[in-house]
Amino acid sequence: RLRKARLRVEKAIKEKKIFTVHGPYPVIRRLLRARGWVERKLPLNRKQLKQQPADQSKQQLDKGASGGGDEQGEAVLNPPALDKENEGKREDEDEKEDKEQSSEDSEDIHDLMSFLVQDQVPNFLWTIRLSSVDQELLPRIEVVNRYPRLAALCTKEGLCQSLQNLSWFEQVDFNTFFPRCYRLGFKDEKEAFIDDFCLTAARSLLKLALQKVGDRPVGTEQPSKPDEALAPKAPVPQEGSVLWPQGWRRTHESHLMLSTAGPHSPLYPQLLEEALEACEQHLGVLGHQDIDRSTPSPCRTCIDWDRFLPEYYRVAHEGARLELGREQQERCQELLQRLEEKLPQLSIEGSLNVWIVKPSAKSRGRGIVCAARLEEVLELAQSCVGSPAGVCEWVVQKYVERPLTIFNTKFDIRQWFVVTDWKPLTVWFYRDCYLRFCSRPFSLCHLEPARHLCNVSIQKRYKTWQPDPRVPPDKIWSNKQFQAHLAWLGRANAWQRVVVPGMKAAILNALRCARDEVGSRKGSFELFGADFLIGEDLQPWLLEINSCPTMSPSSAVTRQLCANVQRDTLRLVLDRKDDPTCSIGAFELLYREAAVSSCLTAGLRLMVTGCSLKKP
Repeated sequence: RLRKARLRVEKAIKEKKIFTVHGPYPVIRRLLRARGWVERKLPLNRKQLKQQPADQSKQQLDKGASGGGDEQGEAVLNPPALDKENEGKREDEDEKEDKEQSSEDSEDIHDLMSFLVQDQVPNFLWTIRLSSVDQELLPRIEVVNRYPRLAALCTKEGLCQSLQNLSWFEQVDFNTFFPRCYRLGFKDEKEAFIDDFCLTAARSLLKLALQKVGDRPVGTEQPSKPDEALAPKAPVPQEGSVLWPQGWRRTHESHLMLSTAGPHSPLYPQLLEEALEACEQHLGVLGHQDIDRSTPSPCRTCIDWDRFLPEYYRVAHEGARLELGREQQERCQELLQRLEEKLPQLSIEGSLNVWIVKPSAKSRGRGIVCAARLEEVLELAQSCVGSPAGVCEWVVQKYVERPLTIFNTKFDIRQWFVVTDWKPLTVWFYRDCYLRFCSRPFSLCHLEPARHLCNVSIQKRYKTWQPDPRVPPDKIWSNKQFQAHLAWLGRANAWQRVVVPGMKAAILNALRCARDEVGSRKGSFELFGADFLIGEDLQPWLLEINSCPTMSPSSAVTRQLCANVQRDTLRLVLDRKDDPTCSIGAFELLYREAAVSSCLTAGLRLMVTGCSLKKP
């Protein structure tokens, strides 16, 4: 066995096939072993990958191989059971899967080979985080699956800021694919959000006015009984939990809570006229009619927003009556049509003015809440006070109130792509993806996570809830199933003509405006996971981009797709080096920037030639 291990190690060293895997990636480990790669395993504490002295490795091998029997060697080579138990349930499941999928070689031979290569620098590293790698060793590793400094792309705050600069790179309006977003820790963006919230409320009131039928209360989703609004359907989360983060002072348990005025109390008669006036002023601003002004925006001063918003809440959330004349109806229709030409996100707005508040640097849906009242968002923004300079803890983003739903259930799409180089930018798009469903029917009257956050880590808390019998119990669909559903809706071509081109364009625009802030490293690559929401018009909206997306399967669909994307990623970054014509599975080249020759900075003789202008 030792002789066999030595021969395989010598061959792997000669062919530069030493690898290290850090994290729950049994598929990567199995596929590399099948290619003849030898793993240099991490220490048992798994805290950091460091360079081991050659003599220390040999001493460990001699100690394990001596004694003339297998029992002593196995006692050294096999990790103690106590260490395995401390790795947690998730890694235990992944190790079990790894053993099931591994070749007929026993784990002992791989442990033995790992001892033999402890003095070798890995040629390939697949890690869940770069901080687990010794920074002196990292530059010596040829291929790494992570890029440093990804905050500009893979945090909510970073992506928000990067896309605000998109116009410097491309003649594209990011408002056509990214719901407008504001960093609440910055005064100017906080004020811009307040303006946006108020103007959106005015537009929402016009929509509510047009939805009025007869003498029935205005609003599309009012509860049938006021008592229902006072009794949330889901348990109210406690302060400090995942659903109500620390720092949120709860003054409203639900955005549907009735005000003291009551739904049947008379509204002040100028309410609709003020909404029309605000929209008129906004159109003027959008047409640059106020370009030379030195005073505050007319949108701020045209009406009393402190009086307008509470009255709007009564109409939108409490079913207060709103009278609408024929002339006002025509003005509402005409104004909304003109606004639609100027505002690409009018199609995702409903009539309840819901926004979503997110921690700027957390994942898996942690800390995200929905809110439909300005004071709720601003109270949460107070937690930004005292943060380090230049750091914002919260962002607020316009919630897509009119998403495409399947069986009246909200879903989003996890779409993979790989960046193999930043200079020149080279991007590969994965043709397969999957959908993640919520656990309860979509409704803007109830803003609990079970209806609005599609993250698997959030929805697994609601395993016993089933929104519709036609939604699979694991709440996952493949893109093939989604395409079949679109065909059933009579939109068979929408996936290839609308959804996929929209996702590709959004990904590429995000990468272009963030690449100068990302740490570029030759030989590195990274697999990203972009999350998209689909609007009623089938237009995809980018929500966020995740580095190191989860490869732990949560369903039969993701078990197959996650294994496939890992297999195809290795084909792309390893096999393709030796054979450019090899199969790369479901990957396709999305974009490869033309190489630009470097400019010489020395040795040039620069001069200006020409003649002076003569006076006439």
